[in-house]
Amino acid sequence: MTMPHAKGALTMPFYLIHGDITKIRADAIVNAANPSLLGGGGVDGAIHRAAGPGLRKECETLGGCAPGEAKRTAAYGLPARFVIHTVGPVWEGGGRGEEEILASCYRRSLHLAAESGCASVAFPLVSAGAYGMPRPIALRVAGEEIGAFLADGHDEMTVLLVLFDPPASMRGTYGELNRTLEGLTGFPREANPCSAAAPEKKKGLFRRVGFLAERAPRADACKRQEESAPPTLSSAGGFFPDTAADSVSLEEALSMIDESFSEMLLRKIDERGMKDAECYRRANVDRKLFSKIRSDPQYRPSKTTALAFAIALELSLAETEELLLKAGYALSPSAPFDVIVKYFIERGNYNVFEINEALYAFDQKQIGA
Repeated sequence: MTMPHAKGALTMPFYLIHGDITKIRADAIVNAANPSLLGGGGVDGAIHRAAGPGLRKECETLGGCAPGEAKRTAAYGLPARFVIHTVGPVWEGGGRGEEEILASCYRRSLHLAAESGCASVAFPLVSAGAYGMPRPIALRVAGEEIGAFLADGHDEMTVLLVLFDPPASMRGTYGELNRTLEGLTGFPREANPCSAAAPEKKKGLFRRVGFLAERAPRADACKRQEESAPPTLSSAGGFFPDTAADSVSLEEALSMIDESFSEMLLRKIDERGMKDAECYRRANVDRKLFSKIRSDPQYRPSKTTALAFAIALELSLAETEELLLKAGYALSPSAPFDVIVKYFIERGNYNVFEINEALYAFDQKQIGA
């Protein structure tokens, strides 16, 4: 397995991927080692087997490694420059500082990778295997520490969290969301209550978890729709309901174009008093991509990038839909990716790493560039 981007491509700093870490092409591969550093089971044994005997010989010179520490060797037969060995905690119920030790594993490994000039580093989920740490806790600590590292001026580095188990194995932790997505299959398109009778009973998750706000009586809803509706195609064929289409010149029509995606994004950043770097780091977006957006008022991003900035700016659902519309997109009630992102926004959870964990679990593209 290769890195999820080609040389010179724009990337987002943090991905979760499914695969074999010994096949990942990165500057550094992190080994979830035992204290002797001489190999063992699980990821440790696999890395030693793939690297060959040279790795063990070098490890014999290091004098072992304490839990929470990290040490570097050459990668030998692995498709990397370095192996960074870190020793995670054995889970003993959570009362012996296991989370703090695990956080230290990620911090020290990341800083060692940066000191070694690495542009990319691949981690396993440290301590979640034979050492017994519950997977949700191991994921949370990994996300927090990797996110903090990238936000601390290291956004040029790409960090991969390589999970051996398939994405579906994580779905059990998303009970309500899981039920929501199961309810999507066969879910009918929502009817417009002002143009046709609404169905008496909605099926699927939208009814169960309240994705859609409760409706007011139809008469009130229709009145609000009429008052707030944007200009639509008139019978004359234009976007100017009060003006005959043939009375508006092309130049006049073009002069009425609203602000672009880039313009709205930069305006929202200013309104929230954010720095550019804070915004694109929270969005899990590459600095080079943000520079392109800032320099091109007509830049059209991917849908995932547009949503990444909505998450970074903590936009409301209405603002998110407006920003998406500027880029030519919309949230669909029948697309799992859109439903997942909407689920988090409606609950006020704007943690891009937590959102990406859910997207990964349901085999969806992750937020970012």
